[in-house]
Amino acid sequence: MPSIAEDRKFLQSGDWEAWRHEPTDQRRGIPPPPMEKPCPEGATLLDLVSPADLTVGDLPVIQAIRQRRSRRKFMRDPLTLEELSFLVWATQGLSRPSGEGSPVLRTVPSAGARHPFETYLLVNRVEGVAPGLYRYLPLEHKLCLLDEDRRTAREIHIACDEQYVAESAVTFIWTAIPYRTEWRYSTLAHRVILLDAGHVCENLYLACEAIGAGTCAVGAYDQARLDAILDVDGVEELTVYVAPVGRVRA
Repeated sequence: MPSIAEDRKFLQSGDWEAWRHEPTDQRRGIPPPPMEKPCPEGATLLDLVSPADLTVGDLPVIQAIRQRRSRRKFMRDPLTLEELSFLVWATQGLSRPSGEGSPVLRTVPSAGARHPFETYLLVNRVEGVAPGLYRYLPLEHKLCLLDEDRRTAREIHIACDEQYVAESAVTFIWTAIPYRTEWRYSTLAHRVILLDAGHVCENLYLACEAIGAGTCAVGAYDQARLDAILDVDGVEELTVYVAPVGRVRA
C-alpha cells in the first residue's frame, strides 16, 4: 500500500522538462484516440435542447459563486429536459464545434484539450426522459440509452452508499479514458486528469445554482462495483467522480 509520502509525491507537478524530450505517442505520429465513445449499435438516442436554444441558466456568475454550496437534500420535483440539456452542455458540451483549421472547444478546460471524460447519467426524474442509465454524446449533443433496468439504479445507489444519490433527479457519473491524455502527456497524464475532473464538477455546481438545483460531489464510492455496473474495465476506462443533482428549496 502506498505511503503518505508517496501519495504526496503524486501531487507534485512532475518532470515537465523530461517530458519535453519524451517520445510520446503524439510525437511518434500515432493518431489521437477518439474524443467520444460510440453509442452501442441499435441503442436509442435522445435529442437534447440545442445549446443555441437554451433559455435557462442566466443567473449572473457572481451570484452563482456566492450561492454555491454542496446540496444533499433534494425535492421530488423533476428537472426539465431543457435543464438537463443545460447541465450536460455546461460540463462537457461544445462551446464551438470544429471548423476548418480550428479545434473543437468545450465549456470546460482540459490539459492539452484532451478531455478524457465520458459522462454517464442515472436519470430518475427528468420530464420527457424515461428513467435509466444514459451516456452523453457531446459531439452530437444527444443522450444514448444504455440500460432501463431499475435494478441498475439500485446497484448504483449501493455502490455510492449515499442516500442523496438515491434521492437525486439525475446522478452524473464521470469516467476517464486515460489514454486520451496519455497520448500527449504519457506518465504525467494522470495528475492532470484529476485536475480536469475538478474543472468539470465545478461547472456542474455553478450550472446547478443557475437553475435552482444543487449537487454534492461524491468521491467515496465502491470503485470495482461502479465500474462493473457501467461495464467499464477499470483500466482503459474507470470511474473518477460522481455527483447527484436535484431541485432544492429556494
